[in-house]
Amino acid sequence: MDFLPEEIETYTALHSQPESVLLAELNRQTWEQVLMPRMLSGHIQGRILSMLSKMIKPKFILEIGTFTGYSALCFAEGLQKDGELHTIDINDELEPLVRTYFNKSDYSQILNYHVGDAREIIKELDKPWDLIFLDADKVSYLDYYEYLLPRVASGTFIIADNVLWSGKVTEPEKYLSDKDLQALVQFNDYVNQDSRVENVLFAVRDGLMVIRKK
Repeated sequence: MDFLPEEIETYTALHSQPESVLLAELNRQTWEQVLMPRMLSGHIQGRILSMLSKMIKPKFILEIGTFTGYSALCFAEGLQKDGELHTIDINDELEPLVRTYFNKSDYSQILNYHVGDAREIIKELDKPWDLIFLDADKVSYLDYYEYLLPRVASGTFIIADNVLWSGKVTEPEKYLSDKDLQALVQFNDYVNQDSRVENVLFAVRDGLMVIRKK
C-alpha cells in the first residue's frame, strides 16, 4: 500500500537512483506474468533495501521469502565480495523465473536459492547472519524472530516487510478473521517492547520494521 499522494510518489521515484536494466526487466515480467505482483519490492523499496545493505556491509544475508528474487538482487548489491546471500521460498512454481534472473545477475556466484520450508532450512544453514529479511508467511514472523535473534550477534539487523498490512494495523479489531493482520500486530507490539533490540518502523509502501540487536 502507498501512503503518499501520487505526485509525491512520482517525485520520489524521479529523485532516486533508477532500477538497473535487469531489475526493471524483472519488475516488468513479474507484473505481466505472476499472480499477486504487488508482493514485489519494486523500485523505491528496492533502492532502500540496497542502500541499507550497502550501509551494513553484510557478509551473510538470510532472506525468508524470495518471491521473484527482486529484493534478493537488491540486497546482494551491498554484500561483501566474499559474502553469501541465502534466500528461501516454499513456492517452487517461481523457481525457473528466479533462477533465470539470478543467473543473469552479477551476483550469481553468491546467491543461494533454497526451495522448501524455511522453518527447517534455516536450521540447516547455521551462518553468522549480519542481515535478515522477513518477507514470507506473516503468521510465522514471531517464530522466525524468536528462533533467529538468540543465534545472531550484537549489531545484526532484521528487517520485516509488510508490517503495516495496508494500514489495517491501526484497526485490527475490524478484521478479526485476518490471521496475517493479527499476527503482524502481535509481532509489531512484541518487537517494540523487546529490550534486546532497537527498532524503527518505516512507512514505506506496506511498512518496513528495521530491527537491530543490541
